[in-house]
Amino acid sequence: MSADEKLEVETMARKHAEVMAELREIEATMENYADVNAVTPSASTRDRVLNSLLTNLGDDRNLKSSRSQSLTAKVAAMPQTTARRSVNFYKYAFAACLLLLCVSVAALIVVYQQLRTSNDQLLSATLYNQKVVRQVSMMDNELSMYRDTSFKLIRLKGVNKTPASSLTVAWNAAERKVMVDLANAKLPETDKDHQYQLWAIAAGKPVDLGVFDSAQPDSAVVRAMKPIGEAQAFAVTIEPRGGSVDPTMDNMVVMAAL
Repeated sequence: MSADEKLEVETMARKHAEVMAELREIEATMENYADVNAVTPSASTRDRVLNSLLTNLGDDRNLKSSRSQSLTAKVAAMPQTTARRSVNFYKYAFAACLLLLCVSVAALIVVYQQLRTSNDQLLSATLYNQKVVRQVSMMDNELSMYRDTSFKLIRLKGVNKTPASSLTVAWNAAERKVMVDLANAKLPETDKDHQYQLWAIAAGKPVDLGVFDSAQPDSAVVRAMKPIGEAQAFAVTIEPRGGSVDPTMDNMVVMAAL
């Protein structure tokens, strides 16, 4: 009976009770026939069959055991000594890296300190060079005033109450230039609220030529004043800081008539 025929018989049996009853009767008849005609196998045949079953069962167990041993062997393939050596290697490598990092940081700190010191020294050298250049420039201006024959050097002397005072004024009437030599000036000291003021007497009247202070370190020692082309005398008075419109005659410290 084919699979389609068997499916058709089963379908009919579920639909019709008579067909189902007939099938059960056929099955009972077949079982009775088998019981009546059953043949008992010989002892040798039974032993051969049992031995074959036992052999197959033993092979299955051996195969499972072999697979288990193989897996166990694979898991335990790495010796403990090798694993311990690997762990020790990483420990030493980490320690070496940490030591190298510390040495590198220390070297960077030393280099940074040296670079900072070099920068400070370079800055100091630069400031010193600027100071020297400024001083040379001031000295050159001072010397140029004395070397330039177009300037007339006028030495203002102290009055009765300041006999030790003196000041040199360089005047170029043609170019209306006036300069004072602060490096060699000898004037009474002033406080922070007063300054020296230079005057020229022109046509019988005082003319303001500007104010100035004593020479300070690293400052110009030759000071240019306001221009004038004609003068009969020069004088210096001490005035309030910023200067006065008219000279305070009682505070005159030096003067010179031409």
